[in-house]
Amino acid sequence: MSRIKVMVNGIPGNMAVKVAEYVCRDPGLSLIPFALTGPEILESEFQVYSTPIRLITPEERDEIVRTVKETEGDFICVDYTTPDAVNTNASFYSSQNLSFVMGTTGGDRELLKNTVEGSNVCAVVAPNMAKQIVAFQAMMEYASKNFPGVFKGYKLEIKESHQKGKLDTSGTAKAMVKYFNLLGIPFTHDEIIMERDPEVQRSEWGVPEEFLKGHGWHTYTLTSADGTVQFQFKHNVNGRDVYAMGTLDAIYYLNKKLAQGNKGKVFSMIDVLKGA
Repeated sequence: MSRIKVMVNGIPGNMAVKVAEYVCRDPGLSLIPFALTGPEILESEFQVYSTPIRLITPEERDEIVRTVKETEGDFICVDYTTPDAVNTNASFYSSQNLSFVMGTTGGDRELLKNTVEGSNVCAVVAPNMAKQIVAFQAMMEYASKNFPGVFKGYKLEIKESHQKGKLDTSGTAKAMVKYFNLLGIPFTHDEIIMERDPEVQRSEWGVPEEFLKGHGWHTYTLTSADGTVQFQFKHNVNGRDVYAMGTLDAIYYLNKKLAQGNKGKVFSMIDVLKGA
């Protein structure tokens, strides 16, 4: 059985590099030695283990990607770039008939969905690739649909902490808001408390020193109107491995859906978990 070819875009970003390393170690996958990157990157090459990766700037990507497709054949793209590149990259992938896994948060998510659905490609799009956290979200979705308004009158606090380099509010935290709204709590994305200061993360949150540059800590606290009852949900992730492992599952799932002839469809990590 031939290996699935994968181009990981966003290198030398930490998450993209981590995924590229996992792709290199997986016997069923093959890393394309090219990666889309931003215009501000000064280097033209990055080493992933023993594989040199040619970094492609926006100005040259049309020509180079066409050449790569001619030499490598079909491949899947993985996107861990920046929020302001989400929609531009999705349009590019769609125009080049490149199906993709979008792990980058931010951008106009409705436009992203419409772009894929109006194309001949498929995509797995998720603000969080960690399967266990996605399962937790699925449980919250079930509760919101089956017990609407059960927390009416409660106050909600959402706090999230990520490494200093993460530019936007956590996509996972924002995705959770809709479930709490359905459970009866009015709350908006603007109310999410976002922490990016390493000193505060270390001293007040307790994030271990070695993970200050790569972590995702979330706490959801619900308190009754009179203060006598409190519920708290928490998921703290140190490092990036859990997201990389989930991304590989998404690659395999997307490849299966493409082999079945799917086009113009957007899948979620919940779809990946179900394997449907």
